[in-house]
Amino acid sequence: MNIPAVSVNDLPDDAVILDVREQDEWDAGHAPGAVHIPLAELPSRLDELPETDEATLAVVCRGGGRSSRAVAWLSQQGFDVANLDGGMKAWQGAGKQLVAESGAATVK
Repeated sequence: MNIPAVSVNDLPDDAVILDVREQDEWDAGHAPGAVHIPLAELPSRLDELPETDEATLAVVCRGGGRSSRAVAWLSQQGFDVANLDGGMKAWQGAGKQLVAESGAATVK
């Protein structure tokens, strides 16, 4: 299956994205417009998927593996989604904003 992808450079800093990482990864640092639903909880939390101004919802994890699985599954459910190339590591590498409840944000 071909997994649709979107480049970090194609997303605005305040883009609404779905973050499927684990809680500790989310707590360490995430995109300001992200919605957190861990991959394992996705099937039971579909009603929490964010609405976006863009046609396609970007999905992210740390490096792209879990989010590509999420995109494949969500696509099969009829959602318009794309994997964020390179994950949160690429987001941070592109100098995009990170936020964390603890103050000092990093990609874990």
